[in-house]
Amino acid sequence: MNPAITKSIQLGFIGIGNMGSRIARRLLDHGYALTVYDSYVESTSPLTKDGATLAASVADLARKADVILSCLTNDKSVRSVYLGPDGVIANARLGSMVLEMSTVSPDTSRELYNLGCERGLNVLDIAISGSTPAAEQGALTLLAGGDVEIFNAVESILRVIARQYFYLGASGSGTTMKLVVNTLLGVGMQTVAEAVAFGEKAGLDRNLLLEVLGKTAVLPPALVGKLARVSQGDYSPQFPLQLMNKDFRLILETAAEMKVPMPVTAAAFQINSAELGSETEADFSIVVELMETLANLRAPEQAQTDSIDKQPAPASPDLLQDKPAA
Repeated sequence: MNPAITKSIQLGFIGIGNMGSRIARRLLDHGYALTVYDSYVESTSPLTKDGATLAASVADLARKADVILSCLTNDKSVRSVYLGPDGVIANARLGSMVLEMSTVSPDTSRELYNLGCERGLNVLDIAISGSTPAAEQGALTLLAGGDVEIFNAVESILRVIARQYFYLGASGSGTTMKLVVNTLLGVGMQTVAEAVAFGEKAGLDRNLLLEVLGKTAVLPPALVGKLARVSQGDYSPQFPLQLMNKDFRLILETAAEMKVPMPVTAAAFQINSAELGSETEADFSIVVELMETLANLRAPEQAQTDSIDKQPAPASPDLLQDKPAA
């Protein structure tokens, strides 16, 4: 039986990127004792200045923390942090709880769970649905898989960072649900892009088209929020194109293993990949510009120039830090 989580318990957070930094900030601001680690040490400075402790390594953090959270870019990063003699699983204390929040393959989630069980650790996959503004406001949606007793034990932590959180079932269920959610997100964005290009080509005013589309009942809030940014040509990354591309790959690979045909998702993935060839830092909503270009509504050079003009300077590279989740 795990003890109730109180503010005196030591939390460890690995991956202080665009999403991770905001989640860690809320935990720190709500009074939790927090140790942080990121291979890009500068990203931890705002937190350590306000009282967080900087770990010397992943192993150092794992040895100190009662609850370990991580928010990382992909399966490779997760495996590098958790596996091996210097990883979390080899160094965490008996009975420690792990909240792995990255969007990864459900197989990776189950592997970490099984290895954790062998070492006396309690591992949950808690996938994130929501963007960086939602993370700042504590309004994320969390999707959890693993042992329900551990899910219940960490509820006080989840309340700080999420508006709602759901227990989906056994290990891997949280990341599976995240892939389901992002199927709708990615395909939905492609549908919006095609509809916008169609309406413009038919003679509708672009700004009015986007405004009215956002007030209809057919779009989910996540896509409605993109329309105002698209109207301003703002493709700064809340959910980067490259992460949507990674998620499309995970979705289609997982579906292929289960022999589930997903032809519409596969088509959306192709458009996303085509845009990724020229854009790496932009938000995934930039597929709108690609569809406008394919419809001869803008020249390829214009689309590229407009996007460059609107983008912020690239963030410092970091294999460990996560980007915004959708």
